[in-house]
Amino acid sequence: MSDVLTQLTTVLAERKHAADPESSYVASLHHKGLNKILEKLGEECTETLLAAKDAAISGDTKDLIYETADLWFHSLVMLSHLNLTAEDILTELARRFDLSGIAEKNSRQK
Repeated sequence: MSDVLTQLTTVLAERKHAADPESSYVASLHHKGLNKILEKLGEECTETLLAAKDAAISGDTKDLIYETADLWFHSLVMLSHLNLTAEDILTELARRFDLSGIAEKNSRQK
């Protein structure tokens, strides 16, 4: 896992358990609960989609990078709330190497 993801995972866990919701954004999200975290994640997803459309037209990707960082961050907060980490996701992505995307998707269909 990259150093940034490792550091962020550590900080998110610390803030989830030990930080004051009045002084920590992450702690405040955990304090408000999963629905608030998911609401924020949905907002960031929409902003990322809009930034991608703008980038496709303008060629300027600055806002797309910024919004994607927000989306990833809030996804990590959601994972942390559910006692998961970026490592869990990276492990799943690694598992999918050398596996056809079509075959992987078909294996999930029931």
